[in-house]
Amino acid sequence: MAVDPDATSAEQGFPAFIATPKDSPAYYGFVVLSDVVVEGFTFGKITDFEAEPADFGDAFVIAPDDSRCGLVWEVDPQGYFKEVTGFEEGRWGVWAVAFPHPMNNRENARRNLEHIVPRLKEQWELWRNSKQP
Repeated sequence: MAVDPDATSAEQGFPAFIATPKDSPAYYGFVVLSDVVVEGFTFGKITDFEAEPADFGDAFVIAPDDSRCGLVWEVDPQGYFKEVTGFEEGRWGVWAVAFPHPMNNRENARRNLEHIVPRLKEQWELWRNSKQP
């Protein structure tokens, strides 16, 4: 797992992603790749594909407004984008996605994010609009 060593835990002896401080965003305690950004959407990794290349795993995306969604991903040239969990108060869903490029470095992570950003934008905008009075 890609655990953020700088994240503060709310309880001694537990990692921050388990003992999340009050008012922390979804996926707090995992690594944000601030250099993997496409159109204002930033990639965060849960599965540490840089430590060991992976064909599947978990990640998250931070939107331009700092809201977040989860990803359950796999490398599959067939491509898909499916809902796993719908919209919630603090998260605009969890999405099962297929990436066309191997997850073995940040450049490929950026290319894969670029591949799904159009669909992510749609869902993010729907979530934002659903919160309007």
